[in-house]
Amino acid sequence: STCRIRPACCPIWAHSAALGGGVNICASLGFAVAASLGAADSAAGTLLAALRAETIKIGLVVILLWLVLTIYKSIVVAVFMGSFVVTVLIFAMGFLFRDY
Repeated sequence: STCRIRPACCPIWAHSAALGGGVNICASLGFAVAASLGAADSAAGTLLAALRAETIKIGLVVILLWLVLTIYKSIVVAVFMGSFVVTVLIFAMGFLFRDY
């Protein structure tokens, strides 16, 4: 079960891990773009911009997970999902434990 786009020197689990982390990074980038474009004129505007950005992030996660799992047939699912969960936790911890 080899993939044509995978170089011979890189194991399949490394691609799976990179794709798992990449899904969350791309979704977080979409969140950042959507949040920066939102209107923050008032508290309600800020809240709506944050909710819209979070909705976009969740939608991107679902779409990207589906795309990777359907297109990349030789993926190691445990490694893919593990790296995805780890990046989600790291991003959440970075948000919760900011040091000013």
